[in-house]
Amino acid sequence: MSATTSTVSGPDVIRRKIALRILPLVFVLYIIASLDRANVAYAKINMMADQGFSEAVFGFGAGIFFVGYLLFEIPGALIVERWGARRWMARILLTWGVCAILCGFVKTASQFYTARFLLGLAEGGFFPGIIVYLTHWFRAPDRARAMSGFILAVPVSLSLGAPLSALLLRLTWFGLAGWRWVFILEGVPAIVFGIITLLYLTDRPREAAWLEPEERNWITAELESKEKEKRALGQVSIWQALRTRNVVLLALVLFFANIGTYAFIFWLPTTVQKASGRSAIFSTALAALPFVVALVSVVLVGRSSDLRNERKWHTAIPLALVGLFFMLSALAKTPFPVVMFWLCATGAVLFAWTSSFWVLPTLTLGESAAAASFGLINSIGNFGGFVGPSVVGYLLSRNRSHMVTTEFLAASFVVSALLVLAVRTRQVKA
Repeated sequence: MSATTSTVSGPDVIRRKIALRILPLVFVLYIIASLDRANVAYAKINMMADQGFSEAVFGFGAGIFFVGYLLFEIPGALIVERWGARRWMARILLTWGVCAILCGFVKTASQFYTARFLLGLAEGGFFPGIIVYLTHWFRAPDRARAMSGFILAVPVSLSLGAPLSALLLRLTWFGLAGWRWVFILEGVPAIVFGIITLLYLTDRPREAAWLEPEERNWITAELESKEKEKRALGQVSIWQALRTRNVVLLALVLFFANIGTYAFIFWLPTTVQKASGRSAIFSTALAALPFVVALVSVVLVGRSSDLRNERKWHTAIPLALVGLFFMLSALAKTPFPVVMFWLCATGAVLFAWTSSFWVLPTLTLGESAAAASFGLINSIGNFGGFVGPSVVGYLLSRNRSHMVTTEFLAASFVVSALLVLAVRTRQVKA
């Protein structure tokens, strides 16, 4: 049974109050994170021309971010579960802001690799830590919508980042090329918000002075009651969780999805430029369109997943559609407006699956086990962010056609969709 409703505010009021306090900040933080890991796509064309980097160098440098990133995934999630998010997230933001700025001063391929690796290392633990943090505030029936509000930051970041970066590419301050200012100026907000996070974030409901005592008691009791229900179904330890079939499957789902996702993001401005024949600045700005479309789909799919209390099909169908639409965008002799249509259709479903996907580990695992599984899933999954760009860079440097690389990436999305359907879940009642 759920806890007795607060005498101060009804459940809907309390849930809305929590959402308005928690989600805007984590939303902004994820915008900054997404921009700092993906802005290399917007700097790519000019950086390669200026530094003489090959497609293979760019692909390896873009992807090596995830090698550093995966090292802190499991420890980061467990730190948030056991000791709270406030200090840990502030540390992450401050260090990754510094590393993001350093990317603007690279001159050689080895410096590019090192800067991207350190950026990933600094940002490691952020995403699974935030996912765990949301489970401290939102009940299971509300989590897909809460996570969609968080994950919506990715397409927002990419939508804003493309035109912003296009403007920064025009700068030549202090004799530095515009692509360097893309890294330098877009790294500053992480440092600013690191300080804000330390002052603003609240670790758990029982510490929330901005809630009335009865409101704190209600949400704490609600969250604890759902955990008791999961314990009644059978408790899973951390090490058992890391070896369970579902966790391994979910890790592979994310791995194959990220092979395609990050390669799509990192090469999108180049794809637009080749299809349109326009300038680097124009192509960078136009690359925002697929992510603008994604703003609607992420919200709609998250709401649909919560309303139907269904997660697997809301994850698998968008993943399969990404593969289909991306293939259609690469068909030979396709007019540029049609290419943009299919790229926008790809963007519409590129992130739509993520909010329901990240609810799946919470359905049967206890708190620490779920936290560890978030870290493992994100570690293995984000290694796909290294594999995808590295393979695409290698293929392009060997003069493989655009269709060959697209087939490889589209197939990764289809494999990811099929793996989702193999996941077994036990629903926790709302």
